[in-house]
Amino acid sequence: MDRVLVALPMFNDVLDRLREHFEVLTTPDGPPDALPPLAQRLHGCAGMLVAGAPRVDATLLAACPGLRAVCSMAVGFNNIDVEACTSHGVLVSNAPGVLTETTADFGFALMMAAARRICESEHYLRAGRWSDWRYDLFAGADVHGSTLGVLGMGRIGQAIARRGALGFGMRVIYHNRSRLEPAVEQALGARWVTKEELLRHCDHLVIVVPYSAQSHHLVGAAELALMKPTATLTNVARGGVVDDAALAEALRERRIAAAGLDVFEGEPAVHPALLTVPNVVLTPHIASASLPTRRAMANLAADNLIAALGRGAHAGRPPTALNPQVLAPP
Repeated sequence: MDRVLVALPMFNDVLDRLREHFEVLTTPDGPPDALPPLAQRLHGCAGMLVAGAPRVDATLLAACPGLRAVCSMAVGFNNIDVEACTSHGVLVSNAPGVLTETTADFGFALMMAAARRICESEHYLRAGRWSDWRYDLFAGADVHGSTLGVLGMGRIGQAIARRGALGFGMRVIYHNRSRLEPAVEQALGARWVTKEELLRHCDHLVIVVPYSAQSHHLVGAAELALMKPTATLTNVARGGVVDDAALAEALRERRIAAAGLDVFEGEPAVHPALLTVPNVVLTPHIASASLPTRRAMANLAADNLIAALGRGAHAGRPPTALNPQVLAPP
């Protein structure tokens, strides 16, 4: 029986599904640095279920020649060197689609929290500083009727645009490497603009682009300088898409009004400067964290792992493979 490693704590029902097909090695809760090295835990394993960590690269693959599949329950896969996996004949999969609506809900909530200064005002109240009412007490920015700028118009970007246009009467502008079909733009009430136009004209910028070498620091000091001083920035994409140091400086100097961040460069570490500015809402990469969605993500990763290792009804046909060319033809 093939052995697989589940490299993160996991739902018991998902583990039971995997145990129907494999010998399953599990990962206990606790600090990652307390675990044995990954190559040691992967010894003798044919497959691995991961999320946004650990790093899977050529060095690890060389140390684990029996590995045949790495299946992630996340959408992003910048922790996995797909090219190296392909050269070693290792199938890689991710989990797109199942977290779209949940992530869009959270992105919109994070944007609203930043715009309406919810966390700032909560901290003020908890500190016992609230003593009277003032006309300008934590007065923030309206969301309804404002201009929503979406940077990246994939599934999640479109879901955020729908919420803005249909739920809040927002004018929606977007920038993407390629324009949407006219019918999709019309349904979303969205208008394509250049990146510079997007930054200059939006009241609330939401970033939902995948991370790559090309998107590293896609929004940095120069881009932030184009934004309105009343604008907000929300990042539910990936850490590294925004230059966190430049953003912290812009927030401190009030060159933009506020930000909401769910992802960070070098996470779980957070740039120290972001922890010192009051006008930013910080959350620990939880945009997809509803129980139904996290379970759906885990089950899709399990589906891919079962199929990649030749088991189940879809043996040899993982549903969301990123490099299906490594599979033997049916």
